[in-house]
Amino acid sequence: MLGLILTSLLFAALPAWLFRSNLRAYAPPPRPLPSGGPPACSILIPARNEEDAIGEAVAAALENRGAEIEILVADDHSADRTAEIVRAIAEQDPRVRLVAVPDLPAGWCGKMHACWVLAAEARHPLLLFVDADVRLAPDAVSRMAAFLSVTDSDLASGIPRQVTLGLMEQLLVPLIHFILLGFLPIRRMRRSRDPSLGAGCGQVFIVRARAYRACGGHSAVRSTLHDGLKLPRAFRASGLSTDLFDATDVASCRMYRSPAEVWLGLARNAREALASPALIVPTTLVLLGGQVLPILLLVMSALTASRPGRCVELAMASVATACAYYPRLAGLVRFRQPVAGALLHPLGVLLLVAIQWFSILRRLMGRPATWRGRSEPSAVTFGLESIKPEARA
Repeated sequence: MLGLILTSLLFAALPAWLFRSNLRAYAPPPRPLPSGGPPACSILIPARNEEDAIGEAVAAALENRGAEIEILVADDHSADRTAEIVRAIAEQDPRVRLVAVPDLPAGWCGKMHACWVLAAEARHPLLLFVDADVRLAPDAVSRMAAFLSVTDSDLASGIPRQVTLGLMEQLLVPLIHFILLGFLPIRRMRRSRDPSLGAGCGQVFIVRARAYRACGGHSAVRSTLHDGLKLPRAFRASGLSTDLFDATDVASCRMYRSPAEVWLGLARNAREALASPALIVPTTLVLLGGQVLPILLLVMSALTASRPGRCVELAMASVATACAYYPRLAGLVRFRQPVAGALLHPLGVLLLVAIQWFSILRRLMGRPATWRGRSEPSAVTFGLESIKPEARA
């Protein structure tokens, strides 16, 4: 059993080491310098049936200080009061505009199309894309703009503080930080413009408008369901730079509000990430071997520790378990994550792996991913994810 324990230790130690290293590199955006002058930024919010969230999102964005802002909300054929709520706010504040989104063209995903339409209407040299469930802090725009300036990046993104109330949310949503910081070498990413190292969070993107238009922006990833991954890679493929910052203090988001939303939302994003055909098997082995197996081996070693020679196995299994838990316990403190999710980390990973396989099995059965009443474009099939939409026409 010692060989199995050593393997699990390796699978647990590598992401734990990288997570710790990345915590230093993944820093909050800086305070702006007083001499720099206020940045001019268009805050762009795609919205489809968001009547429960859009009012608070716009109100929080309007509270931003130290920046010249306009707020554009895309009403993407909402069937609820989304447009009505935004119009009422716009009547009171001229910085807010409602943009009606045309019918969805063939080959586009809804959010990508709405973002592209909003970008065409934006007036300022910086574009800040935020989801309707994101709440910006009053200094968010000025600090994110300062990060672009300090790092000389064309695109930057970060994971907001994730508000998680239900147990399913607490188990799974914090794993976003674990996957990003446990498997992406941020310092290497900054030294390279390799598209494969591009990453971000689709909830928050700040970009330079000229760079966005030069690389095609969301039109270059029009068929994707996962702009958090694909938009930074499109920038990098055009020779542009991307970076990451810790958005915990500048934005918050409650991504999902029920167990069903958590499951289906993560399954939708998984299709072009961990549940892609090339990654599903190795990521399953790494996640189960490094985050679940150590705990099982620790229990087995503890039960047999009285036997001769088993103390070494118990010690190694304990180290492997500590490595498995380290990222979640560190995230609990740094990113204000829930205690229950951290303590039940192996269960969360088991659920995450189950979602990946659920996603890929649905794909093999020809069942498209759906969200907000829409299905993914039929052009997205095995082997085509890396081909630009223009090349498929």
